[in-house]
Amino acid sequence: MCKGLAALPATCLRSAKDMKHRLGFLLPKAEILSDHNSAFIKKDKTSHRLRNEEIKKWGESLLQLISHKHGLVAFSEFLQSEYSEENIRFWLACEEYRKCKSPAKLASKAKKIFNEYITVEAPREVNLEPQVREKTRENILEPTSACFDEAQSKIQTLMERDSYPRFLKSKVYLDLLNQTQARS
Repeated sequence: MCKGLAALPATCLRSAKDMKHRLGFLLPKAEILSDHNSAFIKKDKTSHRLRNEEIKKWGESLLQLISHKHGLVAFSEFLQSEYSEENIRFWLACEEYRKCKSPAKLASKAKKIFNEYITVEAPREVNLEPQVREKTRENILEPTSACFDEAQSKIQTLMERDSYPRFLKSKVYLDLLNQTQARS
């Protein structure tokens, strides 16, 4: 993870700049970013022009942020820059899983999510207590749409307490907030 102002590795600086460029579609057409390179960001004609009120709502709760399509993109990019994007991916996988109605599909999807995010040393392992992992493992033996509820809730709480406050203090969020406020 990139920490410390004095000795930021070049990869961290590139990562922050890359994140700003990937999130450029959130800014108004041809608006100048206040980074070291002062790059122009061109907005796709189909993109949604964000309003200051929308971005302010992102600061009200994690659920407000991730229920907005551009808020979700911004938060996902932020988590990616912190090497913790598995949390939002898992949370979204659980949301999608809950919508599944077919018992046959529930079983296969449950195993896939468990193997991808919950089992020890999974490719995108999320940070869960052993008892939550075990309970979830037991739940998927007879899967229901609620078998990931406790694990998802734990990850949501982790994001609310950890990543979300950092996102609200991040340069990307504050720049979006300031630039849309100046435009209003």
